[in-house]
Amino acid sequence: MTDPRESPSLAEHGAIPRDLPPPPPLTPGFRPEFDTEAFDTEAKVVSALLDADEPIALFLDFDGTLVEIADHPDGVIVPPDLPKRIARLSQRLDGRFAIVTGRSLDALEAMLGPLDVAVAGSHGGEFRAAGTRDVVPLAQPLPPVVAQRLSDFARANGDLLVEPKPFSIAVHYRRRPEAMPALLACAAETGEAFGLKLKHGKQVIELSMPGSDKGSAVDRFMQMAPFAGARPLFAGDDVTDEDAFAAVTRLGGAGILVGPMRRTLARWRLDGVPAVHDWLAGATPDHASHSNRENSPA
Repeated sequence: MTDPRESPSLAEHGAIPRDLPPPPPLTPGFRPEFDTEAFDTEAKVVSALLDADEPIALFLDFDGTLVEIADHPDGVIVPPDLPKRIARLSQRLDGRFAIVTGRSLDALEAMLGPLDVAVAGSHGGEFRAAGTRDVVPLAQPLPPVVAQRLSDFARANGDLLVEPKPFSIAVHYRRRPEAMPALLACAAETGEAFGLKLKHGKQVIELSMPGSDKGSAVDRFMQMAPFAGARPLFAGDDVTDEDAFAAVTRLGGAGILVGPMRRTLARWRLDGVPAVHDWLAGATPDHASHSNRENSPA
C-alpha cells in the first residue's frame, strides 16, 4: 500500500535505498535453506538469522500482502480457502504466526470470518492472542473530536472515504487525488494538536494514537509464548509496516518488503501478493501454489 513518493516518514527509521533479494524458501520443517554465497555481504547475517536450531516466528500484513489492494477497503477479493490456509500455516509454525493489519479486527474478520490465530488490528492498537476472543488495547481510544475534524474535512472536499477505527482514523483520497495536499495539512495540524502519529500510505492518510503501531504489536507478541525466543520475520507492503520491520530487525529477525522496491528497512523483497503466496506454499507443500488457484485476486 505504499507509494514511494508519499513516504517521507521512512527517514526517521534510517532506511536506505537498495535492491533486495527474495527471502530464502520456507521448507516443510520451517527451516529456510539457501545458498549463502548468493547474498554476498549479507551472507553471515542471513545465515545467523536462519540457523536451523532456532524457530521462526512469522508476522504478515493483510492488504497488499495476503490480498490485493482495492479502490475501497470493502472491495478486496479474498480467496475462499485463505482462512484455512492461514490456520494451516499457524499450525505448522506451532502457533508462532500472527496477522498484523491496519484494519480493525471487526473489519478483518468481516473478510476472513472468525480467526483463531494471533492477530493485531488497527496497526497494533487491538491485540489478541491465539485461541481467545479477548482483545487487549495497546493504545488509548481516539478522541472523538479528531474523528469529527477529519470527517468534516472529508465531507467538505468531495466526500472522501473515511475509515474510522478504535485507535485511529484513515481518510482515503484515491478517488480525489487533488485533495491530498489540503488533507495532509489538516491531518498534520490535527495530529500535532493531539499528539498523534501521522501515517501516509498509498493514497490514504491516517492519524493514530501512540502505541497503535505494528512495531509495538510485534514487540508484544515476541514477549509471549510461543513467540518468545524465535527469530521474527515480518512481510508487508506499506509505510506502516516499517515500524514492524524495525522491530523484527532489532529482535534479530528481518523484514520482507512486498511490492515494488522503495526505501525500506526490509532485508528481502517479494514482487507482490502472488509471490507471497508462492513463498508461503513452501511451508505447506500439500497445497497448490497461489498462481494456480482459482478465485485468487487478479
